[in-house]
Amino acid sequence: MKSRMLYLGVGILIGLGLLLVGWQISNQPYEFKGSHIEPPIPAADFELTDHHGETFRLSEQAGDVVLIFFGYTNCPDVCPITLSEYKKIIESLGDQADQVRFAFITVDPERDDVARLNTYLGFYHPSILGLTGEVAALEMVYQDYGVYRAKQELGSASGYLVDHTARTYLIDKAGNWRLTYPFEMDWEDMLADIENLVGEG
Repeated sequence: MKSRMLYLGVGILIGLGLLLVGWQISNQPYEFKGSHIEPPIPAADFELTDHHGETFRLSEQAGDVVLIFFGYTNCPDVCPITLSEYKKIIESLGDQADQVRFAFITVDPERDDVARLNTYLGFYHPSILGLTGEVAALEMVYQDYGVYRAKQELGSASGYLVDHTARTYLIDKAGNWRLTYPFEMDWEDMLADIENLVGEG
């Protein structure tokens, strides 16, 4: 009888220990996969035109998570890969996708007008917004977000390429610049970060 009670007591203690460990693990603060900006800083507001011809203001996206990527429609590699990963993220978000905005800001305004962006983004996902505008307005956005861009003349009929920053910038629901991601960051890690930020508050 005593041995049974002893075994029962040990079993209860082990169960309580496992519950405690599980509780501690579940209450650990989330560790972001992207480069975390600490403390977060307010994201510089801007106003551009989306690929539907509508005005897009970053400040009006408050309450949603916003991912911003700078690229162009003639990009041979970085941009198509990044946009394909965005498509995977959007499809994996399910019902949460309507709380996330994906913005593709052109670094080639000479060629990327509204019509061209509309056609190009049609190959990816309708939730991805292409943004363009006057050169002066775009230059201000590049400056505020530390974006590098430089034309590379090819000396051929195909025109030129544009070297550009290939990071993704994440703005949280409060409008703070929270994370950045390098090119070819694992999209599932980005998805985990986004889901965590959508659930904040």
